[in-house]
Amino acid sequence: MSTIKIFNRKFKVPQQKWLRILLGISLIIGGILGFLPIVGFWMLPLGIVVLSMDIPIVRRLKRKIALKWARRRQSKSR
Repeated sequence: MSTIKIFNRKFKVPQQKWLRILLGISLIIGGILGFLPIVGFWMLPLGIVVLSMDIPIVRRLKRKIALKWARRRQSKSR
């Protein structure tokens, strides 16, 4: 099992690439349907993180979002 680290916590993800992609897409679809009970908007960023393990375009998107978030937090702390 592979692991991903989110907010200093480690989560196990499947080792097969096709399963990770399927899991990431499923999480994103569930995140889009976040207004329904049980599924939620928390699934959308988690799906992006899982997909970023295998898809370079998503990895770049995740990196850009992380940099913007860090700059925003840094500017607010000043």
